[in-house]
Amino acid sequence: MEEKLSDQELVRREKVQKLLDLGIDPFGHAYERTSYSLDIQKTVSDFLLEEGITSIDPNDKSEEHKALMNELHEKLDAKNLIVSLAGRIMFIRKMGKASFFSLQDVKGKQQIYISINDVGEEVYNLFKMADIGDIVGVKGKIMLTQTGAATVKCLEYTHLTKALRPLPEKFHGLTDKEERYRRRYVDLIMNEEAKKVALARPKIIRAVQEYCDNLGFVEVETPVLSPVQGGATARPFITHHNTLDKDFYLRIATELPLKRLIVGGLEKVYEIGRLFRNEGMDLSHNPEFTTIELYEAYGDLSSMMTITEGIIRHAASKVTGKTEFMNIFNPEGEKIDISKPFRKVTMCDMIKEVVGVDFKNNNYSLEEATEIATKHGIKVEPHFTVGHIIDAFFEEFCEEKLIQPTFLCGHPVEISPLTKKDPSDPRFVERFELYIGGHEFANAYTELNDPIDQKERFLNQLKERDAGNDEASEMDVDFVEALEYGMPPCGGVGMGIDRLVMFLTEQVSIREVLLFPHMKDRG
Repeated sequence: MEEKLSDQELVRREKVQKLLDLGIDPFGHAYERTSYSLDIQKTVSDFLLEEGITSIDPNDKSEEHKALMNELHEKLDAKNLIVSLAGRIMFIRKMGKASFFSLQDVKGKQQIYISINDVGEEVYNLFKMADIGDIVGVKGKIMLTQTGAATVKCLEYTHLTKALRPLPEKFHGLTDKEERYRRRYVDLIMNEEAKKVALARPKIIRAVQEYCDNLGFVEVETPVLSPVQGGATARPFITHHNTLDKDFYLRIATELPLKRLIVGGLEKVYEIGRLFRNEGMDLSHNPEFTTIELYEAYGDLSSMMTITEGIIRHAASKVTGKTEFMNIFNPEGEKIDISKPFRKVTMCDMIKEVVGVDFKNNNYSLEEATEIATKHGIKVEPHFTVGHIIDAFFEEFCEEKLIQPTFLCGHPVEISPLTKKDPSDPRFVERFELYIGGHEFANAYTELNDPIDQKERFLNQLKERDAGNDEASEMDVDFVEALEYGMPPCGGVGMGIDRLVMFLTEQVSIREVLLFPHMKDRG
């Protein structure tokens, strides 16, 4: 099928041939860059401070202002600050034999002044062939304009890459969110906020790593392909290994291999990696996502609370310098404050407080709990136990009320197959989920290290699968065997990196913090 080109695209392709006729490669070669736009701005800002200038009014037309700017221009010119920049042309204002244009690099935009008197007629004519979107190199001298704008006077101009497609309209860019995510490369060119978030994400991850490394944790890597579905309650993706002629799951958690490393004596380990869950997509869920899972020998739920709070505060301080953030799930609601100690509450206490049903002090039978659930409009699935009903009550009536950072504890044993039981009440386990803005951010356990109990939990999970719960774990025989060699008492926590990035950059959609989110096909 023949591609139909717009008039602009046809003109740009004609310019490709003109460049070739001039002996210039339209798609360029390596270029030696010495500076970025931000470096130029800082250099000029430092120079002005040295001169005692804290601000310049660009609209001042007085003779005093002109005299001051001429003096500053001469002083800066005398420094002979030569720089080489490279980037994309985002704006052009032609003025006969001289022009201004802006060059965008990864750190911002820089104004360039180019004149036929500085570069010669041949090079200036080459510049006049440029279109917005082209990528060029500029070597020149830092200068000040009469309005006080930090500018680079072009002395050498190099064409690097011809853009065959025009960029979207300047002020709006890609306004269709679906198209923004599909053509993220255009979004990053046109949308400063998108670029800011893209650059903030790796900084947040580095801050998380730094915090864990400083506590003596070792970062490791574990397999993405797993022969057993386990480590979490989720529906997996399934793939096939041709050589082994065997199906594998894309991992839904890193928990089980990391705990094997605790058995092996590594004692303090963490992994930041991709997980895959074959589930729905919405503003806070993507089928592949990034988490950190961390395990500490001789730790417990209390030490995991300390570490979880520490990770969030350290990343916030390192990347944003703030302790108060917008509630990304309700932007008009109350601000989230991470400076105070996080609240602690049990699941049963929350249900009693909100609904008035006391599951903790009333040891209801399944029949009694089912009757209570039915009265409150809770659907009871075939595989449900009393523990599942407690969890359903929390999700239905309490979850969205946990706005400020809260450690939710006291989970039923049935929904926590890898967690140590509460010694004071074996119906529940030593686990917390961190909630912020009514949504889960982290999940932590005092880890189950009793191989006999663990095997029984896996068997119960198999019964759930037989009863119709396709998210239940499978029996992991090798993991039980690993526990039989002895795993020390251990604390573990998992935290969603994507959701943490959403929170710290105040983005309401997970698609804003993923460079290439999964999308439905175009209609």
